[in-house]
Amino acid sequence: MNSWNLVSLKDVAATPWLNGGGLTRELLAWPQPLDWTVRCSVAEVERDGPFSELPGVRRWFAVLGGAGVRLSIDGAVHELTAQSAPHEFDGAARTDCQLLAGPTRDFNLMLRRGRATLQRVRGAIDTKAGARTLAAAYALEPGATLDGGGETLQLPAGTFAWRILEIETPLRLAGEALWMEITP
Repeated sequence: MNSWNLVSLKDVAATPWLNGGGLTRELLAWPQPLDWTVRCSVAEVERDGPFSELPGVRRWFAVLGGAGVRLSIDGAVHELTAQSAPHEFDGAARTDCQLLAGPTRDFNLMLRRGRATLQRVRGAIDTKAGARTLAAAYALEPGATLDGGGETLQLPAGTFAWRILEIETPLRLAGEALWMEITP
């Protein structure tokens, strides 16, 4: 049985964007860094500007900190804050980002094929994830707890936990966190 992989945001080097508008810290590029199916990252958005167009990619975007953003996705406007549900959209869509009141920190999930869910948890969530599911959590505040697969983890804020489940597994995430179930 495999165990949870833990990645602390503070231990991940920041990569500047080519357009100079921010920084990204990659938490996961699976199964291979350069040929990923699933990619999770945290971005520091420092100024308004366009998102890179990513044909063939589904994207989920969640504001973690700052006042929030206004995304214009193929002309449809969505205002997102740290209280909003994550927003899913087509990576090929023309997407412009306007900061509402200064820089933000945001979580990004990108998927090249398969299905995924990303949801904000405040309190607790119980789920039964299927075999061959990539299950993941990102702790937003101290005290998040992840139970499942024979382990109980206390996740410090800014910690990303993930694993591929070999069998259907009951899981419980409690606290303030993001929860992902991905079937690549």
